[in-house]
Amino acid sequence: MEKQNGKQKLMILGAGLFAEEIAEVVAVSDTYELSGFVEGVDPERCRQTLNGLPIIWIEDVGRFVNDHQAICAVGTPKRENFIRQAKKQGLPFTSIVHPSANVLRAVSIGEGTIVHAGVIIGTKTSIGCHTIVNRGCLIGHHVAIGDYVTISPGANIAGKVKIADSCYIGMGAVLVDGISVGCNAVVGAGAVVTRDVPDRVQVVGVPARIVKELG
Repeated sequence: MEKQNGKQKLMILGAGLFAEEIAEVVAVSDTYELSGFVEGVDPERCRQTLNGLPIIWIEDVGRFVNDHQAICAVGTPKRENFIRQAKKQGLPFTSIVHPSANVLRAVSIGEGTIVHAGVIIGTKTSIGCHTIVNRGCLIGHHVAIGDYVTISPGANIAGKVKIADSCYIGMGAVLVDGISVGCNAVVGAGAVVTRDVPDRVQVVGVPARIVKELG
């Protein structure tokens, strides 16, 4: 793929506040150079710029597939449909890791995943595709995290935890050793999860308890 200034060209899916933050992660990267943002909700946004860069409508990203890669900076698991739209047009995805993150050896990170500043990830941990590991998260050894997961700032995930696809882990949540969190589950901010969480439920509190079943 074509490079500019010795760096790979990159597009960010999303044109909101979180996209601006992830643009800062790209800015300190030695690998990527940001070319613009992609909007998928309001085409009128594409008349504007963000941080001096163009905002491209999702249906127009096909013209970038030969010389750009992408990441998605939409902070909820609902980003899945947005990513599928871009993939349908052939836009390839990459992962990006902030230089201050401490990722130990034998960690695998899937395409489209973002690892933010101050994150620590223990050995033999796997993180799926299009997952967001936000600022200052601690992730232990032998953890398995699925696709389209959002892990909010300051979450602390102990060893041997399993987190299934499309989960949302709230800010400052604590997950103790060896538990599993089911698909599409939501763990509230500050919750302390001491036992397995089923699919499609919301848990909150200390210790965490189910407060809602999700559709």
